[in-house]
Amino acid sequence: MANYAHPEMLVSTDWVAEHSGDDGVRIVEVDVDTSAYDEGHIAGAVGWAWNTQLCDTVQRDIIPAGDFGKLMSSSGIGNETTVVLYGDNNNWFAAWALWQLKIYGHGDVRLMNGGRKKWIAEGRDLAQDVPSPAALSYAAAAPDNSIRTFLPEVFKAVSAGTVELVDVRSPDEFSGKILSPPGLPETCQRGGHIPGASNIPWAKACNEDGTFKSTDELRALYEEAGITGNKPVIAYCRIGERSSHSWFVLKYLLGLSGVTNYDGSWTEWGNLVGVPVERGA
Repeated sequence: MANYAHPEMLVSTDWVAEHSGDDGVRIVEVDVDTSAYDEGHIAGAVGWAWNTQLCDTVQRDIIPAGDFGKLMSSSGIGNETTVVLYGDNNNWFAAWALWQLKIYGHGDVRLMNGGRKKWIAEGRDLAQDVPSPAALSYAAAAPDNSIRTFLPEVFKAVSAGTVELVDVRSPDEFSGKILSPPGLPETCQRGGHIPGASNIPWAKACNEDGTFKSTDELRALYEEAGITGNKPVIAYCRIGERSSHSWFVLKYLLGLSGVTNYDGSWTEWGNLVGVPVERGA
């Protein structure tokens, strides 16, 4: 991991096995399948449900600052705690949680490289006891929206040609053949992609064991699709969770500057009246 631009943003499964019980360290599991945590998790890890705890359940948005502070506090996390996130699907929603922690200014948050898949493949123990950590004081910072892009900014950048767009969805979503992956309900009125976007599915950044590919492999993956970082880079998907995974790769592993996540993504763009849409590969 030493060749990454920010190797400190990742820890290995060995590191977690050695340090999960340390004072000042909190392990957190965030899964696509919210029932996976109850089936077994790293001992001492708390579980967060992406669809109820990491979002505003009334209006569409990320978790509000007040709720974020309460979640961190009740999870036994203080402002100085080292938070290590992991989950299923190669850390798909774990990366989304990390993006939100960075929005609210948490200093030391990392991903466990390989996620739940690698931990289980290595035959490591899973626990079913749910921990009850002592609550700690937590003060969320004002939102740092420099890592987040909203619709007006996307529209302006696309119209002016001043951005490199990464659509991290599947080729069938990108082409407009399907509106959303099977079994996922959030959808749109129109299929396709934002004009000028390059299709680099998020999972291509990972090896078979769930770990991230090497720096050289990642750089080649993006540069071959025209993503060089010579302009600001905006990643998007369907609701912003897969694109947070690619945002992590581009920002912390490759070290590109000006990388943001457009979490309105295709369920926003594909439902708007009059915005341009492209279809096909």
